[in-house]
Amino acid sequence: MNFPFLATHGIHHKLVTLSVSARADRAVSIDITISSLSSPELANALMQKRMDVALLRRETQTSGLAFKFLTKEPLIVILPANHRLAKRKTIRPQELARESFIAGSTKLAPVLKSTVKEYAARAGITLNQKYDAENISGGMSLVASTGSVTLLPLYVTNMLIPSVVARPLEGEPPTIDLLMGYNKSNTSPLLMRFLSRSDELVSCVLKK
Repeated sequence: MNFPFLATHGIHHKLVTLSVSARADRAVSIDITISSLSSPELANALMQKRMDVALLRRETQTSGLAFKFLTKEPLIVILPANHRLAKRKTIRPQELARESFIAGSTKLAPVLKSTVKEYAARAGITLNQKYDAENISGGMSLVASTGSVTLLPLYVTNMLIPSVVARPLEGEPPTIDLLMGYNKSNTSPLLMRFLSRSDELVSCVLKK
Protein backbone atom coordinates (compact mmCIF):
# COMPACT_ATOMS: atom_id res chain seq x y z
CA MET A 1 0.00 0.00 0.00
CA ASN A 2 1.30 3.45 -0.85
CA PHE A 3 1.21 6.20 1.75
CA PRO A 4 2.50 9.43 0.19
CA PHE A 5 3.69 11.78 2.92
CA LEU A 6 4.78 15.16 1.59
CA ALA A 7 6.48 17.77 3.73
CA THR A 8 6.84 21.51 3.17
CA HIS A 9 9.98 23.50 3.84
CA GLY A 10 8.24 24.56 7.05
CA ILE A 11 8.24 21.15 8.61
CA HIS A 12 10.01 20.27 11.81
CA HIS A 13 12.47 17.55 10.83
CA LYS A 14 11.96 15.66 14.11
CA LEU A 15 8.22 15.46 13.45
CA VAL A 16 8.80 13.99 10.01
CA THR A 17 11.30 11.48 11.41
CA LEU A 18 8.97 10.36 14.18
CA SER A 19 6.07 10.10 11.74
CA VAL A 20 8.02 7.82 9.44
CA SER A 21 9.27 5.73 12.35
CA ALA A 22 5.75 5.32 13.70
CA ARG A 23 4.49 3.95 10.39
CA ALA A 24 7.56 1.82 9.75
CA ASP A 25 7.23 0.11 13.14
CA ARG A 26 3.64 -0.95 12.55
CA ALA A 27 3.29 -1.34 8.81
CA VAL A 28 6.46 -2.58 7.20
CA SER A 29 4.70 -3.26 3.89
CA ILE A 30 3.71 0.39 3.40
CA ASP A 31 5.64 2.58 0.97
CA ILE A 32 6.23 6.05 2.38
CA THR A 33 7.30 8.90 0.13
CA ILE A 34 8.64 12.14 1.57
CA SER A 35 8.84 15.23 -0.65
CA SER A 36 9.43 18.93 -0.15
CA LEU A 37 6.99 21.34 -1.81
CA SER A 38 5.63 24.78 -1.11
CA SER A 39 2.50 25.01 1.02
CA PRO A 40 0.23 26.05 -1.92
CA GLU A 41 1.60 23.16 -3.99
CA LEU A 42 0.85 20.74 -1.16
CA ALA A 43 -2.71 22.01 -0.80
CA ASN A 44 -3.22 21.55 -4.54
CA ALA A 45 -1.82 18.01 -4.40
CA LEU A 46 -4.18 17.15 -1.54
CA MET A 47 -7.18 18.46 -3.48
CA GLN A 48 -6.15 16.36 -6.49
CA LYS A 49 -5.69 13.30 -4.22
CA ARG A 50 -2.07 12.88 -5.26
CA MET A 51 -1.14 12.46 -1.59
CA ASP A 52 -2.76 11.35 1.64
CA VAL A 53 -1.46 13.87 4.15
CA ALA A 54 0.73 16.96 4.25
CA LEU A 55 2.26 19.28 6.83
CA LEU A 56 1.63 22.80 5.63
CA ARG A 57 0.30 26.29 6.36
CA ARG A 58 -3.38 27.24 6.36
CA GLU A 59 -3.95 28.07 2.72
CA THR A 60 -7.09 29.95 1.73
CA GLN A 61 -7.54 28.57 -1.79
CA THR A 62 -8.61 25.08 -0.81
CA SER A 63 -11.65 22.93 -1.46
CA GLY A 64 -12.62 19.75 0.37
CA LEU A 65 -9.62 19.82 2.71
CA ALA A 66 -9.53 19.43 6.48
CA PHE A 67 -6.79 20.85 8.68
CA LYS A 68 -5.60 19.79 12.10
CA PHE A 69 -3.56 22.29 14.13
CA LEU A 70 -0.18 20.98 15.27
CA THR A 71 1.87 23.84 16.67
CA LYS A 72 2.86 27.50 16.28
CA GLU A 73 6.32 28.48 15.07
CA PRO A 74 7.74 31.91 15.95
CA LEU A 75 9.41 33.91 13.21
CA ILE A 76 13.07 34.79 13.74
CA VAL A 77 15.49 37.19 12.08
CA ILE A 78 17.92 35.72 9.56
CA LEU A 79 20.91 37.98 8.80
CA PRO A 80 24.54 37.80 7.65
CA ALA A 81 26.98 36.47 10.24
CA ASN A 82 29.07 39.64 9.86
CA HIS A 83 26.11 42.02 10.17
CA ARG A 84 26.28 44.61 12.94
CA LEU A 85 23.01 43.30 14.42
CA ALA A 86 24.42 39.77 14.64
CA LYS A 87 26.11 40.82 17.88
CA ARG A 88 22.70 41.37 19.50
CA LYS A 89 20.99 38.65 21.54
CA THR A 90 17.61 39.92 20.34
CA ILE A 91 16.60 42.35 17.61
CA ARG A 92 14.01 45.09 17.97
CA PRO A 93 11.47 45.39 15.14
CA GLN A 94 12.43 49.06 14.69
CA GLU A 95 15.92 47.92 13.72
CA LEU A 96 14.51 45.84 10.90
CA ALA A 97 13.02 48.96 9.33
CA ARG A 98 16.54 50.34 8.81
CA GLU A 99 17.68 47.33 6.78
CA SER A 100 17.06 46.01 3.28
CA PHE A 101 14.45 43.30 3.65
CA ILE A 102 13.91 40.05 1.77
CA ALA A 103 10.25 39.05 1.49
CA GLY A 104 8.79 35.64 0.76
CA SER A 105 7.23 34.82 -2.57
CA THR A 106 3.57 35.80 -2.88
CA LYS A 107 2.97 32.68 -4.98
CA LEU A 108 4.90 30.11 -2.95
CA ALA A 109 4.73 31.53 0.57
CA PRO A 110 1.60 33.70 0.82
CA VAL A 111 0.91 32.84 4.48
CA LEU A 112 4.44 33.77 5.55
CA LYS A 113 4.32 37.00 3.56
CA SER A 114 0.98 38.07 5.06
CA THR A 115 2.18 37.18 8.58
CA VAL A 116 5.25 39.41 8.17
CA LYS A 117 3.12 42.22 6.75
CA GLU A 118 0.69 42.06 9.68
CA TYR A 119 3.58 42.01 12.17
CA ALA A 120 5.14 45.11 10.62
CA ALA A 121 1.80 46.92 10.83
CA ARG A 122 1.39 46.01 14.52
CA ALA A 123 4.95 47.10 15.27
CA GLY A 124 4.40 50.39 13.45
CA ILE A 125 7.26 49.88 11.01
CA THR A 126 7.66 49.87 7.25
CA LEU A 127 9.93 47.18 5.90
CA ASN A 128 12.29 48.23 3.12
CA GLN A 129 11.61 45.35 0.77
CA LYS A 130 14.35 44.98 -1.82
CA TYR A 131 14.13 41.33 -2.85
CA ASP A 132 11.73 38.37 -3.10
CA ALA A 133 12.87 34.85 -2.24
CA GLU A 134 11.28 31.88 -3.99
CA ASN A 135 12.38 29.39 -1.33
CA ILE A 136 14.39 28.99 1.89
CA SER A 137 17.73 28.28 0.23
CA GLY A 138 17.26 31.22 -2.13
CA GLY A 139 16.41 33.47 0.79
CA MET A 140 19.54 32.51 2.69
CA SER A 141 21.69 33.04 -0.39
CA LEU A 142 20.21 36.52 -0.78
CA VAL A 143 20.87 37.27 2.89
CA ALA A 144 24.51 36.27 2.48
CA SER A 145 25.10 37.97 -0.87
CA THR A 146 23.22 41.25 -0.35
CA GLY A 147 23.65 41.87 3.37
CA SER A 148 19.87 42.03 3.77
CA VAL A 149 17.70 40.51 6.49
CA THR A 150 14.54 38.41 6.48
CA LEU A 151 12.04 36.77 8.81
CA LEU A 152 11.54 33.00 8.66
CA PRO A 153 9.99 30.28 10.85
CA LEU A 154 12.13 28.90 13.67
CA TYR A 155 12.68 25.53 11.96
CA VAL A 156 15.18 27.11 9.54
CA THR A 157 17.81 27.14 12.30
CA ASN A 158 18.33 23.48 11.29
CA MET A 159 19.24 24.62 7.76
CA LEU A 160 21.46 27.69 8.26
CA ILE A 161 24.43 28.08 5.94
CA PRO A 162 27.72 29.15 7.62
CA SER A 163 27.52 32.76 6.43
CA VAL A 164 24.16 33.54 8.07
CA VAL A 165 22.87 33.52 11.66
CA ALA A 166 19.48 33.58 13.37
CA ARG A 167 18.40 35.93 16.15
CA PRO A 168 15.06 36.11 17.99
CA LEU A 169 12.90 39.21 17.86
CA GLU A 170 12.58 41.31 20.97
CA GLY A 171 9.15 41.17 22.56
CA GLU A 172 6.33 38.96 21.32
CA PRO A 173 7.28 37.55 17.92
CA PRO A 174 4.83 36.82 15.12
CA THR A 175 3.93 33.16 14.77
CA ILE A 176 2.85 30.96 11.91
CA ASP A 177 0.70 27.85 12.33
CA LEU A 178 1.86 24.41 11.29
CA LEU A 179 -1.06 22.20 10.29
CA MET A 180 -1.71 18.68 9.12
CA GLY A 181 -3.89 18.70 6.04
CA TYR A 182 -5.78 15.94 4.26
CA ASN A 183 -8.67 15.49 1.86
CA LYS A 184 -11.96 14.98 3.69
CA SER A 185 -13.09 12.46 1.07
CA ASN A 186 -10.09 10.23 1.81
CA THR A 187 -11.42 7.35 3.89
CA SER A 188 -8.19 5.36 4.11
CA PRO A 189 -8.03 3.50 7.47
CA LEU A 190 -4.27 4.05 7.45
CA LEU A 191 -4.75 7.80 7.16
CA MET A 192 -7.19 7.75 10.07
CA ARG A 193 -4.70 5.88 12.24
CA PHE A 194 -1.96 8.30 11.30
CA LEU A 195 -4.12 11.31 12.17
CA SER A 196 -5.07 9.75 15.50
CA ARG A 197 -1.39 9.71 16.47
CA SER A 198 -0.60 13.29 15.44
CA ASP A 199 -0.98 14.68 18.97
CA GLU A 200 1.38 12.03 20.30
CA LEU A 201 3.94 12.80 17.62
CA VAL A 202 3.87 16.55 18.26
CA SER A 203 4.14 15.97 22.03
CA CYS A 204 7.27 13.87 21.49
CA VAL A 205 8.84 16.62 19.37
CA LEU A 206 8.09 19.40 21.87
CA LYS A 207 9.60 17.42 24.73
CA LYS A 208 12.95 17.08 22.96
